Amino acid sequence: MFSDLNVFKTAYAMATHAGQRQAVISRNMANADTPDYQPRDIEAFQTAFENSGRQTVMTASRQGHLNGGPSAQPWPEYQAEPSGDPNGNGVSLEEEMLKAVEVKRQHDRALAIYRSSIGVLRTSLGRG
Repeated sequence: MFSDLNVFKTAYAMATHAGQRQAVISRNMANADTPDYQPRDIEAFQTAFENSGRQTVMTASRQGHLNGGPSAQPWPEYQAEPSGDPNGNGVSLEEEMLKAVEVKRQHDRALAIYRSSIGVLRTSLGRG
């Protein structure tokens, strides 16, 4: 009955995607004054998840964690649309800030799904 709860896998994948995208956005913002730096991004979670068809796996964060080694990033980065700065830098801080807000909302949504699912599971077990 409780052997395969896809809602938890989806919430985990959504939170992981948000974390990885936030790291990319942070790197873009940190390089906003670097000449010839071009911004990077990750495709939207919905698009990546619909096209993947793959199972979500947990990622080891250090040696021996989860009985394995660190794995590759599940969502590949791509070069984002540059803004056209005179020094060749393509980062727009305004666009990156808007992306960061979007990613925070995605992460909060993933946590809300997880909390709600835990509540439903507890209630179904009579521990709510």
